[in-house]
Order: sequence, then C-alpha cells, then structure tokens
Amino acid sequence: MSYRSRMLVLLVVDICIIWVAIATSYLFRFDGNIPPLYESQMLVFAFVTTVICGVSLAFFRMYRRMWQYASIGEIVELVKAIVIGIALTYIATYLLHGVRVPLSITSRTLEIMLLFMGGSRFLWRLIRVNRTKKAELTNNVLVVGAGDCGALIAKEMMTNNSFSGNRLVGFVDDDPYKRNMQVVGLPVLGDRTKIEEMVCTHQIHDIIIAMPSVKRTNISDIINICKLTGAKVKIIPSINDLITGHLAVETLRNVEVEDLLGRDPVKIDLEGIADYVSDKVVLVTGAGGSIGSELSRQIASFNPSRLLLLGHGENSIYTIEMELRSKYPQVQLETVIADIQDRSRMDDVFNRFRPQVVFHAAAHKHVPLMERNPSEAVKNNVFGTKNVADCADKYKVERFVMISSDKAVNPSSIMGATKRIAEMYIQSINTISETQFVAVRFGNVLGSRGSVIPRFKEQIAAGGPVTVTHPDMVRYFMTIPEAVQLVIQAGSFAKGGEIFILDMGQPVRILDLAQDLIRLSGYEPNVDIEINFSGMREGEKLFEELLTDEEAVTSTQHERIYIGKPQQINRAELELQFKRFEKVLGESQSSVRDVIEHLVPFYSHVS
Repeated sequence: MSYRSRMLVLLVVDICIIWVAIATSYLFRFDGNIPPLYESQMLVFAFVTTVICGVSLAFFRMYRRMWQYASIGEIVELVKAIVIGIALTYIATYLLHGVRVPLSITSRTLEIMLLFMGGSRFLWRLIRVNRTKKAELTNNVLVVGAGDCGALIAKEMMTNNSFSGNRLVGFVDDDPYKRNMQVVGLPVLGDRTKIEEMVCTHQIHDIIIAMPSVKRTNISDIINICKLTGAKVKIIPSINDLITGHLAVETLRNVEVEDLLGRDPVKIDLEGIADYVSDKVVLVTGAGGSIGSELSRQIASFNPSRLLLLGHGENSIYTIEMELRSKYPQVQLETVIADIQDRSRMDDVFNRFRPQVVFHAAAHKHVPLMERNPSEAVKNNVFGTKNVADCADKYKVERFVMISSDKAVNPSSIMGATKRIAEMYIQSINTISETQFVAVRFGNVLGSRGSVIPRFKEQIAAGGPVTVTHPDMVRYFMTIPEAVQLVIQAGSFAKGGEIFILDMGQPVRILDLAQDLIRLSGYEPNVDIEINFSGMREGEKLFEELLTDEEAVTSTQHERIYIGKPQQINRAELELQFKRFEKVLGESQSSVRDVIEHLVPFYSHVS
C-alpha cells in the first residue's frame, strides 16, 4: 500500500472513531434519549472535532509515522495531539453553539478517542509482528546484552523482514537485577556462564553480542565462550552506531579474530599529531601496501598541505589514490610511481616535492621469499632505506619515521636482519643530520597481504585443510588501524635516534588462531576442517621478540608506546660493510649472507 493510500485509510478510520466516540458519549450521557438542544450541539461538536483534531493529528505528524515501529514516543505524541485537539474543540463548540458541552461527554469522548485511535495504530504494529512470527522459523537466536542496544536489536528482529525466519529466544546479561526479568516480552535467561547451556537447551543457531559500550576485554571473554558453542556469532560494531542512529539489522557483522585480541581502542593525542603532520608536505613510501595505505588514510584525515603516495606498483597506488580522492577531496594528492632502490629517482622526488615529513613503509617483508632471495632483500630493505634516508637528510626533512619489525630483534631470517641493518643506518645518520630519524617496531598485523589470516580464510573457504607450521609457534598481533595510529603517535614523540616499540599485548599461538577462525566460520576444527602441520619454514622462529638484550626500555607519554635505548652505531664500520654489500650483490647468495652475519652480530640463521 502506498503512503497516500495508508494516510487516507488512517484518516477515514480516525474520522469514524471521532463520530462514534461523540455519538456514544451523548447516548450514554442521556441514556439513549438525546434532547433536541443537544442533538444540534452534538452535530456541531462532531464537525468541529473532526476539523480541529484532524489538524492537531496532522500537526503532530500522526500520519507520517511508521506504526509497525511504534513505541512510547509515538504514544506520547498521540496523547498530546488528541488532548490539545479536544481542548480546542470544547472552546470552539461553546463559541459556535452557545451551550457548553457537558464535561462528562467531553471526557468520555477523549477516552474513547485515545483508546480507539491508539488501538487502531498498535493493532497494525501487532499484525506486522505476528506476520513476521508466522514466517517459517528456522533459526533460534540468543542476544548477549539486555540493555538499550539489545532491546533495539530485539525490536528490529520482530519487525524487520530481513530477519524473517529467526526466532529470538531471550537474552543473556551479567546484571543480577535483570535476572528472570523480561525485555520487550522476552526473558533474561542468565549470565554469560549459562551461554553454553542455553545454546544446547534452546538449540541456538545464532548469538548476537549487543554490548557496544563494554570494554574489549569483556567482549573478548564473551566471544571465547561463544566460539565453543558451535553457534554463529555476530556483533554490533561500536557505540557510534547507537549515537548516530545507525543501529539496525544491517549493522551486525560477523565476529573477526580482531575481536578476540581483547584490546580497547587506541587513544591518540590529536593535537600532538596535528602539530607535525597538519599543513605539511608528507611522503609515504610503500603507500600501496597494507601499512602504507592505512598510513595514507589516517594522515589524510589530519589535512596535510600535500600528501605524496609513492609506490612501485601502479595498481595499488591507483587504488589508494581513488579511495582518498573520494574520502578526502580537500587534500592535495600526488602519486609517484618509483622504486626506492633507484637513488637518482628518489633524489628527483625529494628535490621536486620537498617533503617535510616522511613515513617509510616500503619494504620486502615475506620471510621465506627473502630467505631464497637475500640480495633482493638487501637491495630493497637496506639500500632502499639508505636512499630515502639520505635524501631526507640532504633536503632537510623535519621528521623521518621508518616502519620496522619485531623480526629485526635477534633475527633468524634475512628479512629480519635487513630490517635491523635499516634501523642501524637511520640511527647512525641521525647523529650527523638535522632530520629527526626514528624507527617504530611492532609485530604482525592482522589482515595484511600475505599474512596468516587471509591465508587461513582462503583455506577454510576451500574446505581445508588449514596448514599451521608448528603447534607451538606464537606471534604478536595487532590490527592494521591500531598499529598505524600508534606509528603516527610515536612520530610525535620523536627526538631523533629512538626505536619506538609498540605494546602488542599478549602473544597469540598460531594454532589457537587457526582454531578460532574455523569456529568463527561455523565449523569444528579437525571435524569439519582439518588442521595439518607443515613444519617451520626457513628463517622462522617459534616466537618473536620486541627488544634485544642490550636495549633497555623507557616509557613515553602514551601507555602503549615505549622507547628502546639507542645503541652506539659505528658509522664508519657501517659504511664499510655497505661497500662490501655493493660488491657481493652480484655474486653468490652465500656471500650476501656472510656480510649480513658480520654486520648483525645477533643474526643466527635457522635452517
């Protein structure tokens, strides 16, 4: 039924209710025998009420509301419209007819109109809800959280067609005062400790976590309980959905591994960051990669005077450029297709654009690939970093922030060793440069290209098996956005020469990660999806570290950023080893390894 048709039907129903209410009020008042004087008054009262109450109902938008979603707010507005309409009608009828309408008739008319007008509207809501309930119910649903968010989700499920076929069984809430109470007509069945029992008892198919304002650690605990039940788990993304009014069935998303980390959102000092990024020319190398592209997104939000996106792959640079032009049209973007290994090209870029802040994210990062191609790792991670750093020094860049890795600590891989050499170089150049050179070291990021999470998801989608290298392998993990936020924040603390270390939380066992992903996909590990152990790959360690034994750590203003004590770097020795690198790059790969072993004392190759 169209909007105009619904409005017309509702208007006709309201007019009928008005006339019925007035006629019955007069009949009750005079015991079915209305005196002639009051017959004419009744007709005047009826016509005046129809006009004035109709206008009042329209003024309060009673014909522009979706009554299948009606709640207390709609009841209040309806009462206002009718009471004001009747009050004005009472006065107008007296002025037109000259005889006051008996108060008993007025009050009874008001009561009947409230009852029938409210009833007709809520009857429509009831019909819609029952129609949804009568649909074929295939899935039982449990909502965790019986607060405002949980109640809104329950109402959406009862009225939204996109949730047809689902039956909400009840709620889970840790608040003891809500125990055995009802929310929107459904029971609060118990606290989180009862979730597994409820899933079995009520044959729950889906669990919805509706607690957007609760700390991430609590959410993580609840997810850990839910994932053992075999039910599919969905979650409301954030409290912003409540604030902005975007909360709906469509905002539900599947629980991801990120939710299991149990860390609260990163708090950043916007003013401190704006001081060194806003209205500056900022260069991001490797801007098409996972970290580089997120750096570009977040830097764009601080309104740099110009943002330079430098990368070797044209497709990835084009993709991030189009995204940023759409989201941040006010930011002046420059795309630069260049290889950081090309010294003259880097000099040209710096000479032309004169960046004031550089975020160096370009690097080869895949451990097994670099083990088989050490010369390429040296060319990109060592000499590429040297080229960019030398240009930053030459053209007097204010601040240079290099993205490093936990694999640079006591490295067992070529990739880690080359990252450590890059750290050493920027620490050494910092001692002779006006530019503030710093590095930021952190572990794996969830969802980056070539990382374990996308690989596991592909294997699960293909039906398995999921391959894990070793049952005891552990890694530090962080989401890409929170890692980048901390990188930018660390840059604001730079004095020159520091290696900033990000608090990665507790290390995660890769086997646990694989099992969690399988369960969150609705399968049972080693029942529906097999897990195979492939053995450790070349260059890998069972666990990673964030500090060497020689690096003491000090805190910063930010609770999740620390500073590793700068080590003394012999610049002359470093330059000598770089010359040795240049000589052996065209020779055998073993010669490259020999130079690395000499330059990085802590490097221990794991075969």
